[in-house]
Amino acid sequence: MLQPDIYISGIRIQEPVTVLTDFLVAAVCFYAFFKLRKSGRKERPIFYFKYFFLAMGLSTFFGALLGHAFLYKLGFVWKTPAWVTGMCSVFFIERAAIMQARSIMNQRVSKFFSFMNVMELCTFLFLALYFLNFFFVDIHASYGLLVVFVFECFIYIKKKDPGSLMMMFAIGVSTLAAVVHMSKFSIHTWFNYFDLSHVFMAAGSYLFYLGATKIKFEETEVK
Repeated sequence: MLQPDIYISGIRIQEPVTVLTDFLVAAVCFYAFFKLRKSGRKERPIFYFKYFFLAMGLSTFFGALLGHAFLYKLGFVWKTPAWVTGMCSVFFIERAAIMQARSIMNQRVSKFFSFMNVMELCTFLFLALYFLNFFFVDIHASYGLLVVFVFECFIYIKKKDPGSLMMMFAIGVSTLAAVVHMSKFSIHTWFNYFDLSHVFMAAGSYLFYLGATKIKFEETEVK
């Protein structure tokens, strides 16, 4: 259910509402990035959460312009900058959860998941770019959300961290975005499955930000 093009000062823009909702996600993510940057918090997980928001903001910004608005000029391959930055954002949020759990986890297990975090990104990035298929981006994001959910559950069980509880809510909302996107559930031509999934993504991103602000660290964890 693609939206009709619109023209602004003679410039053709494809899927205009999808572009706007992509910008909504980018705005939430850039807001979260700058707020965490200004907070002065030095914990390692916050560092990764911060760059999760930056990468996700860039992904949806690139997606709006290169993957939707001006795709007719650029061609399909120009969707890949959004794919790459989006996959990097998944890498960062996984790494944040791994670092968050490090103090309550066996160090060998922590190192294993840190290694797998890198290998997973490299593998799915190669597959997505080699085959130019968004399917691998979707699989990577789904796997990443599952990893983060498991880690946040583990942290909440062990520490009753309010930040982890908020992260689980955020993953639930983000999962709704994935379900809408994969099912192609659309309300209207002017508010299709892209747009609805972007609204859920924006809400999920803000909940991730609230979760990051609520995370509690022991003094020994600040490194």
